[in-house]
Amino acid sequence: MFVQTQETPNPNSIKFLPGVQVLESGTIDFPNAMSAAHKSPLARALFRIEGVKSVFFGPDFITITKADDDVEWRLLKPEIFAVIVDFFSSGLPILQESVQSEDTKIEESDDETVQMIKELLETRIRPTVQEDGGDVLYRGFENGVVKLKLQGSCTSCPSSTVTLKNGIQNMLQFYIPEVQGVVQVEDPEENVAKQEFEKLEQKLNAENEKTK
Repeated sequence: MFVQTQETPNPNSIKFLPGVQVLESGTIDFPNAMSAAHKSPLARALFRIEGVKSVFFGPDFITITKADDDVEWRLLKPEIFAVIVDFFSSGLPILQESVQSEDTKIEESDDETVQMIKELLETRIRPTVQEDGGDVLYRGFENGVVKLKLQGSCTSCPSSTVTLKNGIQNMLQFYIPEVQGVVQVEDPEENVAKQEFEKLEQKLNAENEKTK
């Protein structure tokens, strides 16, 4: 297996292309190790690499985001390559459960505006964002404002606000006059998981300091 890499707009994220299918459809985001615990053995293995902050799976790519600027890609890449190659050679399933997103599925309760927003996201916006190693999920439409969640390389990208406003918002407003703006949101359960993970990390660091 020959794993290729592709840069993203986020300098702390790189898109890894294994040359085989990663997911049958959709995308899945693992913002921290806890989120991958019972869902993906591949994501768990990648989180064991020191310096890996988040993991994101697309149909044919894996986006890795490193912790900060002090972590060097030249040191991370060989370990990531090894984990990806070893995993795909093992024949194990990428996911342990079905976690595909259905955020843009048209529901009976959706009015015409929401249906148009979902269709544009699925057919025009999402493919473009995935090219950069990320994804965008629909999280609601209220008082003229579209609520979206950015994933993968888009999450901590310095240009994510520009992407949201100049790219996504402009396209939605061009086709759908009812759209007055776009905002980025996070899922409540992920905020809780993030806080718990940070508490655990602080506790472990404190224990390590005691043993020194």
